[in-house]
Amino acid sequence: MCQLFALESNAPTAATFSLAGFAARGGDTAAHVDGWGVAFHEASGCRVFVDAGRASDSPLAEFLCRHPIRARRIVAHIRKATQGPVGLTNCHPFRRDGWGRSWTFCHNGDLKGFQPRLTGPFVPMGQTDSERAFCWLMQELHAALGSGAIPDWGVVAPLLAERAGYIARHGEFNFLLCDGEALYAHASTRLHWLQRHHPFGRVRLVDRDMEIDLALANGADDRMVLVATEPLTHGEAWTAFEPGELRVFSEGRVRWKSDSLVAA
Repeated sequence: MCQLFALESNAPTAATFSLAGFAARGGDTAAHVDGWGVAFHEASGCRVFVDAGRASDSPLAEFLCRHPIRARRIVAHIRKATQGPVGLTNCHPFRRDGWGRSWTFCHNGDLKGFQPRLTGPFVPMGQTDSERAFCWLMQELHAALGSGAIPDWGVVAPLLAERAGYIARHGEFNFLLCDGEALYAHASTRLHWLQRHHPFGRVRLVDRDMEIDLALANGADDRMVLVATEPLTHGEAWTAFEPGELRVFSEGRVRWKSDSLVAA
């Protein structure tokens, strides 16, 4: 199974500490060796980096950890191939542009027999079930919303929740979707989330012998949410998603859960 990671924050932040632990799962502490990638959503746009090799000893991963990119929304994936050969076109995050925004998508799971009819601009470049699911979700959003200005997460979330439930009938469908303004996270089997805010303390990685004092890197007004397939740190209150649950995160907070609005 693949591994997912995302960070959503109310201010630009560097996720080098978390990404260092996450990268270890790409061949060091876990056998997810079939490629990896990360997307940084910044105010001026989106930067996506992918590599078909192992994340744990990737020169690109090391470079990104040494030269942090500060962003408010970061989405990352480590691949263990189930459908489609190993190669750059099958590495997540996948990216599509729509409604004046860049959308990125990562999937963990295996969808059997999911072969939707895809038309228009949202067609796969690779051979994975993951990219097919992403393109179908984008196609469905386009059909429901049209091509005008994209509504906010309050409109998008219920549509995604319904469509995600349909796709999940074909197998495991844990995913992260980001449009640069909000992070959507869905779990059909296994996904965890964590909120960080003042007062910040010291945390230690699960996958590397590293710890950090978060108070030195964050201010009193900083607030962020982390999402991962498996908890990345010791001693923090990671919470498991319920099966079939979709959450929306924005400004470092939970904004929406399944069909109920969460108070900000």
